[in-house]
Amino acid sequence: MTGFEITGAGAADMELMRSWADAEGWDPGDSDRFAFAAADPEGFLVGRLDGEPAACVSAVRYGSGFGFIGFYITRPDLRGQGYGIQVWRAATARLAGRLVGLDGVVDQQDNYRASGFRSAWTNMRYRGVPGGAGEDAAGIEIVDAAALPFARLAAYDRRFFPEPRDAFLSLWTALPGHTARAAVRDGRIEGLGVIRPCGSGAPRIGPLYAETPEVAAALLRRLAGHAPDGEVVLDVPDVNPAATALAAGLGLAPVFETARMYTGAAPELDLGRLYGITSLELG
Repeated sequence: MTGFEITGAGAADMELMRSWADAEGWDPGDSDRFAFAAADPEGFLVGRLDGEPAACVSAVRYGSGFGFIGFYITRPDLRGQGYGIQVWRAATARLAGRLVGLDGVVDQQDNYRASGFRSAWTNMRYRGVPGGAGEDAAGIEIVDAAALPFARLAAYDRRFFPEPRDAFLSLWTALPGHTARAAVRDGRIEGLGVIRPCGSGAPRIGPLYAETPEVAAALLRRLAGHAPDGEVVLDVPDVNPAATALAAGLGLAPVFETARMYTGAAPELDLGRLYGITSLELG
């Protein structure tokens, strides 16, 4: 493996990682990388063979005790030669001592189990145009999330994520092309959703949080109104049966599967109100 070196990812590398993930069918959002970089500027690694990118991975640190691995990709023409495992080891070393999560595609899950990860739930990707009458839940107002104090949005997000991620969230809800909507009842946040464009596929919704299925449906339909043809993609955790029932009931079809996996006990999250994960890449 002469000439193989692992370095931090620059702006051009981040775009390359996005394009590699797109080629794998993961459909990252067009501008996701800007929020990703804000989450942990040093958390993205590229393995270079004789100066050319050969493999990549992200190992993002959140707070003092959590980390998330994503973007684990080796260039197709170089697979099976040991370059991927080198960037993997660099990622796990960077997150040593933390609880680590990832969203693993089906054909890699046994490899992740061999590295100490255990499945917590399955994420099923649903795609389609949400059906139904489109009425908002009674007593709920759907508002631009930017109209609410960011501290309230961040506090709501903490119910669904193990550590604060304010730098990431502040961009995720405000990047050009991203549309963030909150469901409010009597001044309380009862739901939050974001939709963003994906160049090679339908716009992706994530996260989608809601206090009830009715609120989730109202947010989902409202966000789908920002998709060019109404078609959206949503990664639904099967640990919330109401979320699975909602996606199927709205006429969305399952198209892709991953498993949320952790190196230890799964963190305590408000899974009964989690209708769509934020992203496969950063959790």
